[in-house]
Amino acid sequence: ADSERMEGQLQNLGIRPYNEETDQGRKADMVVLNTCSIRDHAEQKVYSYIGPYAKRKREGEDVTIIVAGCVAQQEGEALLRRAPEVDLVMGPQYANRLADLLEDVANGNQVVATEASHIMEDSTKPRRQSTVAAWVNVIYGCNERCTYCIVPTTRGVEQSRPVESIVQEVTELVSQGYKEVTLLGQNIDAYGRDMIPKRKFSDLMRTVGSIPGLKRLRFVTSHPRYMSLGVIDAVAETPTACLNFHIPPQSGSNEVLEAMGRGHTREKFLQIIDRIRQRLPDAAITADMIVGFPGETEEQFLDTLKLMEEVKFDSVNTAAYSPRPNTPAADWDNQIDEDVKKDRLQRINRLNLKHAAERRSRMLGRIEEVLVEERNVKVPTQVMGRTTHGYIVYFEGDIDELRGQLVEVKIEVCQTYYLAGTMLSRKNGSD
Repeated sequence: ADSERMEGQLQNLGIRPYNEETDQGRKADMVVLNTCSIRDHAEQKVYSYIGPYAKRKREGEDVTIIVAGCVAQQEGEALLRRAPEVDLVMGPQYANRLADLLEDVANGNQVVATEASHIMEDSTKPRRQSTVAAWVNVIYGCNERCTYCIVPTTRGVEQSRPVESIVQEVTELVSQGYKEVTLLGQNIDAYGRDMIPKRKFSDLMRTVGSIPGLKRLRFVTSHPRYMSLGVIDAVAETPTACLNFHIPPQSGSNEVLEAMGRGHTREKFLQIIDRIRQRLPDAAITADMIVGFPGETEEQFLDTLKLMEEVKFDSVNTAAYSPRPNTPAADWDNQIDEDVKKDRLQRINRLNLKHAAERRSRMLGRIEEVLVEERNVKVPTQVMGRTTHGYIVYFEGDIDELRGQLVEVKIEVCQTYYLAGTMLSRKNGSD
């Protein structure tokens, strides 16, 4: 979403994206690196990416180098000391103020914009990467203090957007032909708790979900500590809401969860899952898990595998713990050996693949509604779409005719991470 907003501002300034086909023999005049600091070695990778462009600048070429996002926020002025060729360092809270910052750069200044800032409503329009599905931020920042996570440091405190602004943005997207919207927040269940009077995310879902012309509504990411049962009810009672929940427990061990500072237990997480299964038994549930967190024992790791067996997630984003700068857990002396982390990651991934295949196998022979998004790049005669569960589906069809259409597909092939079938008909009113 931040990348789309920045691209929209650049295009408003007359700066168009570099095209390898039409711009052959030329090089980009401006480079924007939008960074994420969650994964391991993020800082080193950023400096590696900067290298070739910094070399161009040292050799006298006129190229503007911008580093944005979480690594920029984390590194701040240190980034300029290490890579003095960079023109602009900007945290994610400045994503909708890129044009103003570039004016300072044009005046010959090196700019570091990382101080805390209230995120203003953005009058610029994002340059969307899809013509069918769009992301819409509803809350910025995060007030949690998980001991492994850099996000609160880099993205600031929670700031909810006004309901009216969100409705206006989604309404405009629908008028432009978008069929699906994903409401986005680092901790989306916290939406509205910083407002006066306070508001509920479940109410926002119902409001946005009732916008005329919107076909599908998704949301990420839910935090087990704050996710209310009312959100599950809102999904069940809102026809446009998709049957897809992303709720990361991060671990199946209460001891590890406490060390992580997650603020919830295994039991609380399972209560949420039970409610989803009761109200929406066909819903897909996805998650994130960290293995090898400092101090994690083999027994505690097995608790995570047991949780996965109990829930049977549709897919899990897995990661071996890696120390992030300026996080408490990075300085603990009970770090897990890399070989142990690698072994646990392999074991959890095997179980993840098994469950993903099991969950998708229930689709065999079913007729599912699919929203067509793009061409299948590997098989040009096929198109790619998704079910309400978020499952990818491939089938024969003309992308120019079907993009943005809701169609009925009979599922004939179930693989670990995709389905395939035959289109039966288009849904009425999908135009």
